[in-house]
Amino acid sequence: MQDLISRLHAALPQTQCTRCGYPDCEAYATAVAQGEAGINQCPPGGAEGVARLAAITARPMLPLSAEHGTEGPRTVAFIDEAWCIGCTLCLKACPTDAILGSNKQMHTVIEPWCTGCELCIPVCPVDCIELEVVSGERTGWAAWSEAEAQVALQRYRQHQTRQAREKAENDARLQAEAQAKLQDISAHSRLSDPTQLERKRALIEAALQKARARRNPGSSGEE
Repeated sequence: MQDLISRLHAALPQTQCTRCGYPDCEAYATAVAQGEAGINQCPPGGAEGVARLAAITARPMLPLSAEHGTEGPRTVAFIDEAWCIGCTLCLKACPTDAILGSNKQMHTVIEPWCTGCELCIPVCPVDCIELEVVSGERTGWAAWSEAEAQVALQRYRQHQTRQAREKAENDARLQAEAQAKLQDISAHSRLSDPTQLERKRALIEAALQKARARRNPGSSGEE
């Protein structure tokens, strides 16, 4: 099964656009391998993409699912810098970290890393992001190369790693703050009643135990 998933995943364009109905290309490949999704749900891959999946799965060829979109040219996001307010929402939405910018600073798109996934467009509160066609009349895999797919996949994996690291760092920071409050709860609380302080202590201890259990699923949560 894993070999089939890997082959299906390698046959996808790695735009990570979610138009197939799954959170990323690997999740779609897994669903196809398990018979939970059709081979015709990837608009960026177009007709050739369907043919690739049909060959791997030995399923009959199908037209691209209209429900999931249409085959089109390669597009790249463009940010109108005059309207950008630096909200960073597009940075968080981009699966390949192809947008450069910081809070309250103008953002810009690094074109070679953009897959045209469109995920940045709906999150922009000032509607300053547009798509520009960069492949002329070429569509699907004719407008996208294996090399570009590999770059997109590498960028996406780096994006996932960064997100996981930032979440772990944030969780550790919050836990350290909670632990500090727990050690001297009376100094960190406006409460003075011993019963209420003990109740607050119990709530913090329970939250810390849950956090430890999430980080170490195989442990009992005790240290």
